[in-house]
Amino acid sequence: MNALPSASASDPAQHAALPAHLARGWFARLIRTPSGLIGSVLTLAILLMAAAARWVFPEDPLAMVAEPFLRPLADPALPLGSDMLGRDILAGIFHGARASLAIAATATLIAVVLGVGGGLLGGYFGGWLDRAITRVTVFFQTVPPFLFALAIVAIVQPSVATISLAIGLTSWPSLARLVRAESLRLRHSEMVHASVALGASDLRIIWRDVLPNAMTPVLVSTSLLVANAILTESALAFLGLGDANVASWGNMVGAGREVLRTDWYIATLPGIAILIAVLALNLLGDGLAAALDPHSSH
Repeated sequence: MNALPSASASDPAQHAALPAHLARGWFARLIRTPSGLIGSVLTLAILLMAAAARWVFPEDPLAMVAEPFLRPLADPALPLGSDMLGRDILAGIFHGARASLAIAATATLIAVVLGVGGGLLGGYFGGWLDRAITRVTVFFQTVPPFLFALAIVAIVQPSVATISLAIGLTSWPSLARLVRAESLRLRHSEMVHASVALGASDLRIIWRDVLPNAMTPVLVSTSLLVANAILTESALAFLGLGDANVASWGNMVGAGREVLRTDWYIATLPGIAILIAVLALNLLGDGLAAALDPHSSH
């Protein structure tokens, strides 16, 4: 008879232990790791570049401002030169950061909502709901995500909204499987049993007990999803399925591929921006995994 009260009294402290551990000095642990420090600095620099694009380059990045094929450092006003239409490459990279990050962030938000929601519901409730969500997940995983996104964008008119939706709809299954595994583990924990004994509803248990303790892999996966979304958008734009009315890194690389042999810088410079962004997010993900690891040293 005394087992239930002791469990319910001890488990709230156990429930608060992990969030407190993660919240206490996690950023300090993040920047102490080389990957976390480099990833954080690079990611912050890219975000600042995207935020300052309209102030540094207030003109339309798709406007022709100089003679075509102006090489880097040939004109101080255009330090990275111009493309085949006379557009400022540096302005395109700054504004391209806004477009690429906006598409990647929207697609990641869609993937996180679908993946976390499906994984939590399937893992916690089990039964027919879990089987149904698992079958949908398997269906989406039978087709390579890029080909799936390519088919969606090819059917509808390419735009920022449709590209974001296509990438988001094809990126959630891996996150759903990860969250489902965490939910399956947590629903049999003493913390959840104590909440059930205290009369908590399923929704409250999922929101207060299961989700906070499953957030570590979600946060790490989110940075990787953003990096993957940037790569996917760039690949779609390279194939001519980008939004032609928006300056994005993928559109710039796609436009420059036709003159790659003679004017390499037109495609290479925005390609380097993509490389740095993806590298930064992957390093940030590695740093987050180390900083949020409950077994890491303080």
